[in-house]
Amino acid sequence: MDYSKGFTASYDLTIVDPVSWRDISHHRLTAGTITRNTDLLMESADLDLTEVPEDGEVWVRVWMNARQEYSSESRIPLFTGLTTAPERKLTGKRESYPASCYSVLKPAADRLLPRGWYAPKNGNGAKLVKDLLSVGAAPVTAAENASALSSAIVAEDGETNLSMASKILTATGWKIRIHGNGNITIQPKSTEVAVTFDAASFDILEPSVTDQYDWYSCPNVFRAVSGSDYAVARDEDPESRYSIASRGREIWMEETNCTLREGETLLSYAKRRLKEEQMPSRTISYDRRYVPDIFPGDLIRLNYPEEKISGTFEIRSQNITLGFAGKTSEEVIEV
Repeated sequence: MDYSKGFTASYDLTIVDPVSWRDISHHRLTAGTITRNTDLLMESADLDLTEVPEDGEVWVRVWMNARQEYSSESRIPLFTGLTTAPERKLTGKRESYPASCYSVLKPAADRLLPRGWYAPKNGNGAKLVKDLLSVGAAPVTAAENASALSSAIVAEDGETNLSMASKILTATGWKIRIHGNGNITIQPKSTEVAVTFDAASFDILEPSVTDQYDWYSCPNVFRAVSGSDYAVARDEDPESRYSIASRGREIWMEETNCTLREGETLLSYAKRRLKEEQMPSRTISYDRRYVPDIFPGDLIRLNYPEEKISGTFEIRSQNITLGFAGKTSEEVIEV
């Protein structure tokens, strides 16, 4: 199916067996929204059901049935997650059950690590993350050739499996990908463009462009602190618009929870973070038709000359409305 062309869509919900991870029953789904972002839990869903599927905690899966003239129907899993207790809502004689759903990462977010737990130096980052996330029902797989940790990462008070997994991924430059069927993959961060949206082949509705140049939040001195050690990076380049010389004053930023990449020193970390914090971002938001297998963290190319939008962007968030053509509201940042 060519998703750049018009298509219609309907939706349904299935109950998922947490052991086999297969659908075991089907239910009507009247409306809903799926939210994806780069936060720790990564995604959630707000659904409008016509009945309560089961008592207690239930794993559910949302399906899109896409239809297009002269093409066979496509059935696509959009979201798999854990329901909270639904509400009962009466509108006249119509009864509905709004329900919020957590992502498949919720069990890892609810599990505290033992005191003293640590990820060892030279440990396989992907395997460590896989073990941490496997406390839930969702299948977890890890790509091969994962980076080793350059230093140990010790769990802090209140550290959960998910927050530790996030620290390990930051240190190794990898990421979590949650597929529509709820399967979790540990993989390297995207370096190639996943899809191109352009005026000739893809309609984007009501784009709004924001160029941010926040002088007050861009530092020119960055201090990285790790235990009793610290390193300071300073921007003293007179050609830099953010430097101490250009602005006539020092603007400091400090991080005390530094996760170094493989082979990175504390000073090189401070220099990298200073450079990252000195990059005013161009953020673009728009609505488009749904396209499978495009997620936050992916790189996309936009080419809309009339709107003066052209370049490579990283997806930061998506909201998929369970309605006609699966309208996707997306926010991206230029890279």
